[in-house]
Amino acid sequence: MANLTFKNNPIKTLGNFPSVGQSVADFKLVTTELAEISLADFTGKKIIFNIFPSIDTTVCALQLKTFNEKCADIDNSVLLFASLDLPFAFSRFNSAEGIDNAKTASDYRYKSLAESYGVIMNGGPLDGLYARAVIILDEQHKVIYSELVSEVTDEPDYDGAMNALKNA
Repeated sequence: MANLTFKNNPIKTLGNFPSVGQSVADFKLVTTELAEISLADFTGKKIIFNIFPSIDTTVCALQLKTFNEKCADIDNSVLLFASLDLPFAFSRFNSAEGIDNAKTASDYRYKSLAESYGVIMNGGPLDGLYARAVIILDEQHKVIYSELVSEVTDEPDYDGAMNALKNA
């Protein structure tokens, strides 16, 4: 469980957020093509994993667009975004914004990230949605960078994430 804020009002998350050096739990997400993906689908690749409340909010959209640009030239990696948004919302957003470097996926069906990744918010106006987080995994899917953004309305530390990725 973590203590966060949403517009400076305290909220909590359920579960334990992964920290550097840990392996992460498997997940099952649904892509914009309605196919299921899991951690095994990215064997041998680094994963820049972004989890957030909803693509239909300004900060979440900016986070996706910013990482899409910053990770365009990173080899042997996949940029993965997940929330509880429906795959159709991701498809609409990706088309409208020209997102081509990111894989977007929904956890609406299984909620596999909720407590096993410690990102589901408990309390506040976004109760039940995912908090904002960035987890970077190496090729063996060990955590090399971990940020659960303390104020849900803030952007993540892009530079910190990119430095961890480049130095891995």
